[in-house]
Amino acid sequence: MATLLPPPKRQKVYHGVPEPEVEPPKPSPNIVVQFVSEDDGQPLAPAVNLPANVSREGLEVLVNKLNTKDDEPVPFAFHIELPADATTPGAPTRIAISKSIEEDVLSHPSLAFTQEDTFIIRCSPQAVFKVRPATRCSSTLSGHSSPILCASFSPTGNLLATGSGDCNARLWDLFTETPSHTLSGHKGWVLCVEWEAMERKLATGGHDGQVRLWDPKTGKPIGDALKGHSKWVTSLSWEPVHINPSAPRLASSSKDGTVRVWSALTRRCEYTLGGHTASVNVVRWGGGGLDGKGVLYTASSDRTVRVWDANGGKLLHTLKDHAHWVTTLALNTDFALRTGPFDHTGKKPTSDSEVQALALARYNNIVSANGETLISGSDDHTLFLWSLYPSRTASAAPAAEAAERGGKLKPVARLTGHQRQVAHVAFSPDGRWAASAAWDSSVRVWDGRTGKFVATLRGHVGAVYRLAWSADSRLIVSASKDSTLKIWDAKTCKLKTDLPGHTDEVYCVDFVADKVVSGGRDRTVKIWKN
Repeated sequence: MATLLPPPKRQKVYHGVPEPEVEPPKPSPNIVVQFVSEDDGQPLAPAVNLPANVSREGLEVLVNKLNTKDDEPVPFAFHIELPADATTPGAPTRIAISKSIEEDVLSHPSLAFTQEDTFIIRCSPQAVFKVRPATRCSSTLSGHSSPILCASFSPTGNLLATGSGDCNARLWDLFTETPSHTLSGHKGWVLCVEWEAMERKLATGGHDGQVRLWDPKTGKPIGDALKGHSKWVTSLSWEPVHINPSAPRLASSSKDGTVRVWSALTRRCEYTLGGHTASVNVVRWGGGGLDGKGVLYTASSDRTVRVWDANGGKLLHTLKDHAHWVTTLALNTDFALRTGPFDHTGKKPTSDSEVQALALARYNNIVSANGETLISGSDDHTLFLWSLYPSRTASAAPAAEAAERGGKLKPVARLTGHQRQVAHVAFSPDGRWAASAAWDSSVRVWDGRTGKFVATLRGHVGAVYRLAWSADSRLIVSASKDSTLKIWDAKTCKLKTDLPGHTDEVYCVDFVADKVVSGGRDRTVKIWKN
C-alpha cells in the first residue's frame, strides 16, 4: 500500500492577510576597538577589528583572552567617554556598554560616534563577588522610643548598632534579625556609633558630650564615660588596625570646636586638637601620612579642613577652599579601614600580627594606584577632591622622599552641580567612584580619581540624607526625607529598586553583604534583603 502524504499545511492568515515574511537580520558593521585601562589609560592590547554587535559578555571574554597578565578571568565594566562637544550640562559624560557597542554607542541619541571612528573602550575591573540588590523588607524591628539617628554594621556584618534620641544605643543580631542588647548610659541623644575594626569594642557619642565604650558580646560598658567635651559629640573614628592592631585609639570631634584622642586602654585623653574656631563636624583617621603612621582629617563649620599628625597632634595642613560650613568628609580608604582584616572570603585572623598583615594588604591595595584621597562636602553646594598623600604604599617610606613627592595642597578638582547643601559623600569600596547626596533631592556620581562628573541619579522627591555603597562597588543605596530608600546601579546610573516602607523621614542607612538596614523618624529599624 502506498504511503499517504499528509495534506499541505494551511497558511496562517491574520484577519485575512497572509503572514508577513520574516525580515533578515541587518548586517552588523565592523569597527576598530581599542581597550584601555580605566586606572592609567594604558592600552590593554593592540586595537582589534570586530563586529559592532558583539555582546558585553563577549567583550569581557575577549579582554580576558587578550590581557594575559591575569590567570583567573576578571569581570569588567566597559564605558566610552563622550566627546566634550557632545555632552549637555547635567547629562551623563560617558556611555556604559550594557548590551553591545551597536545598541549602546552607535544608537546613542548624541550621534557622537560613527562606524569609521576608533572606539576607545575604558575597562574597569569589578569585584569577583556580586552583591544581590535588596528587594523586600525582611524585618521591621521596634525597640527605640525616639527617632533613630545613626546605624552601623559591625566589620564582620554579624551585628548592627543603632543610636537614638531615647538616649540608648541598641545592638541587633543580624543572623536572627532580633534585638541583642540595649546600651544605656548616655544622658542625651546618641548621635554617632562607631565599631572598632576588630569588632572588640563599640564607641558611642552623645548629645551629653560623653563618649562611651561598650563590649558588643555582653552589651556591658567598658569602664565609665570618657568626659572632656563641653558640647555634644559630632563624630567618632578609630585608629586603623594596620597601624595599631592590639589597642587602637579613638578620636572624637565635638560642637565645642575640639577633637580629642583617647586611649582605649588607659581611658585617658592623650591630646586635644584645638585649632578650629567653630564646631568640628567630622573626624576621619586615615592610614596615610608621610611616615605611614596615620593622620587625622577634621572638617569644621569654620569653613576649613585640617590635617593633623596622629602621633602628637601637630597641625600639618589647613585647606581653606570652601565658602561655607564643611559638613561631610570621605576617604577612598574608608571601607578598607572600617572592615580591617575582614573581607568577602570570611576568614578570621588568629593573631594581632596576622590582623595587621591582612589589614595592611587591603589598605595598600586601595592606595597603590592613587594614594589616599579625600573628598570634602559643604553647605556652599560644592565638594572638593584632595590628594595630599599621592600614590605609595603604607610601609614606612623615607620622609624626605615622600615630602619630595609632596601632595597637592590645592584641590585636584572642584565638584559642582548640586543646587543645595551637600548632606553626605561616600567613596565606593574600591575607591574608583564617589557619590554625593544633597538637599536638592539628587545623588551625583563622580570619578573617584579625577573628580569628573559621571551622572545624576534622580528619583527622590525630598532631601537625600545618607548614602551607602555595596561591598562590590556596583550598587548605591540612598536614604531620603521622602521616607523611601532607593538602590541605584552604579554602572548604568539607573534606579534598580525602590524600597518604600518607612512611614517618615529616613535618617540613616548602611549596606553589608546583601543586607541593607535603615532607621529614621518612625523609630523602627528595617532590614531589607533579596
